[in-house]
Amino acid sequence: MAYKLLFLDTETTGNEKKDYLCQIAYSIDGSRKMALFKPPTQIPPGASAVHHITNKMVADKPAFQFSFEYDELKKLLHDEEVILVAHNALFDIGMLEKEGLKVPRFICTLRIARHLDPDEKIESYRLQFLRYLLEIDIEAAAHDALGDVLVLEKLFERLLKKMSEHTNKNTELAVLEMMDISSRPVLIKTFKFGKHSGKKVEDVAKIDRGYLEWFLAQKLEKEDDDEDWIYTLKYYLGKL
Repeated sequence: MAYKLLFLDTETTGNEKKDYLCQIAYSIDGSRKMALFKPPTQIPPGASAVHHITNKMVADKPAFQFSFEYDELKKLLHDEEVILVAHNALFDIGMLEKEGLKVPRFICTLRIARHLDPDEKIESYRLQFLRYLLEIDIEAAAHDALGDVLVLEKLFERLLKKMSEHTNKNTELAVLEMMDISSRPVLIKTFKFGKHSGKKVEDVAKIDRGYLEWFLAQKLEKEDDDEDWIYTLKYYLGKL
């Protein structure tokens, strides 16, 4: 199988279903693009505090659907050789699909990182945490779409190498397995936050089922894109 990797990251007006992208960066075959767009909703101060993109900066920018980048990504995603690579890919995919772009093939580096850490020794799987944990030495601004793509490229290299060694498979087969892993939720075993931090989710289900019920309700009410946690909570609550 011949394949091309399309590394992508978005910055958005927020992280809920009502939000839209306001910046996108992507790279393929060594060519990198980044652009700002005017979203259909205002960028709130909380989002600007994260990515430093303001309403003034996008006031004269086109809507994403009327941009060169939109047309290029639509063409790339229709290419059967192209595989989208993103961190917490379902979030970025959701933003693209809201704009009318379908993503048929993808690899989620967050799910791959979780898969390769079965004992859950890593404290966090956030992109920037993994960047410094793995000592990825690269000049890249955090919470900037292009900066995150640069980190994403290097993180993918490390994960692919480990996946190839872990499965005793060549690179091409490892990529296929990464796609398969990315396509389904990962079962999370340990809480790393909240009042049950450090405890196994399975044990919490036995001693404080109400907490899991509450947590699941919160996720579903927010229409959260974190399928891993939704799947995990339903699994331990016997709701699958």
